[in-house]
Amino acid sequence: MSASLKSPETRSVTRRDLLKASGAILGYHVAESARAAGASTSPNSRPRIGAIGLRYQGTVIANQAKNFGDIVAVCDVDRNVRDQAKASFGSTPFACENYRDLLSRKDVDVVTIGAPDHWHTQMLIDACRAGKDVYCEKPLTLTVDEGKLICKIVEQTGRVVQVGSWQRSDERFRLAVELIRAGRIGKLKQVDVVLGKNVTGGPFTSRIVPGHLNWDLWQGQTPEVPYVEQRCHYTFRWWWEYSGGQMTDWGAHHIDIAQWGIDSLPVEFQGSSKPPSIQGGYNVPEDFQARVTYANGVVMNISDTGDNGILFTGEQGRIFVNRGKITGLPVEELQTRPLPRQDWKAYAHDNLEQPLRSGKLDAITSHMQNFFECISTKQPTISDVLSQHRSISTCHLANIAIRLGRPVRWDASTRPWITAFGRWQLGLRECSAQVLACELAVWIYGT
Repeated sequence: MSASLKSPETRSVTRRDLLKASGAILGYHVAESARAAGASTSPNSRPRIGAIGLRYQGTVIANQAKNFGDIVAVCDVDRNVRDQAKASFGSTPFACENYRDLLSRKDVDVVTIGAPDHWHTQMLIDACRAGKDVYCEKPLTLTVDEGKLICKIVEQTGRVVQVGSWQRSDERFRLAVELIRAGRIGKLKQVDVVLGKNVTGGPFTSRIVPGHLNWDLWQGQTPEVPYVEQRCHYTFRWWWEYSGGQMTDWGAHHIDIAQWGIDSLPVEFQGSSKPPSIQGGYNVPEDFQARVTYANGVVMNISDTGDNGILFTGEQGRIFVNRGKITGLPVEELQTRPLPRQDWKAYAHDNLEQPLRSGKLDAITSHMQNFFECISTKQPTISDVLSQHRSISTCHLANIAIRLGRPVRWDASTRPWITAFGRWQLGLRECSAQVLACELAVWIYGT
């Protein structure tokens, strides 16, 4: 933590308060809320939804969720965003600044989380311990270790969690994976993923914190810094402290689909980058590329340049897919050699009556429908925490290899991706400073 923390007497909600609450939440009013939430839900009633984080994508998922339940509470650290969200829902829901006030309510059954990446883990864990089912935006975590803890807590609490990697519910991406699983391109050999460039900008000037924003609470467990407008809201993605650039933003979508098709675990990461050149600006790389080798021999190349999407190459053909198209001979051959939906294998709990949809909003509709169906059936969601821990951890490890500038080997042989996920093949003395710069503030969540 920063050594320049302000005295707690000078703030209404202090970082010290926040850290204390982060620990206390594991055993205090959350347990009471869990019992109350379980007792208050009628099997015949519409789920009651609390929406946390309502700028940009947070509003999108809240609006999709209200097709399946009723918005009864909203939360955002920005009063302007909070007030706008409150006004947009006709039920005039309860509104608050601190998400723990929302989680403590007995009339909230389901939570959507649209907060910045660095808040996902704590909010998701607290919601599960409060007895809520959760739809959490991607990327699932800020660090590898956070994913281990999430998997453990979700297993312990038995809550249903859907991660917002909605491309799994898009017909094009799903079809690409199903064709690969069906052997339509032969043995898979290589996957090329293009994510797009990181945004560059700066230098940025610190300002007085706007009166409508609780900047202290927005920062959470990250190192305290003066308020800079470009660190907040949408552009938090271009700062290591809060996110991981395109590798975790688009990567949480495309690398997830690539890994769904590869169906193996990574064992080695290599990467390189051009560091940011603007002092006082965004601190993710200006250019980056990475290479991931999997246990089954498949190689995934990740680039920031080219046609955004995923190219699967097998011994007998290729398939390219992105949000606008799916192409390749195996796709053309579907006219004469169809792949019946009942033969699809990538997700074992299909509702075959649900229509297949493509495009962001339609696919999110399917993704949200899958979430609420799984709340009823208790089946794993299509983007469950284990699969998304695997996918985003691959993104984190690729970023770590990029920042180290040399190969990183990963051993996922010990209960892979769940409790241990893997072990560094580098000496602690050799790499700890650089790796810990990537694995930010894991201690706050425990070990």
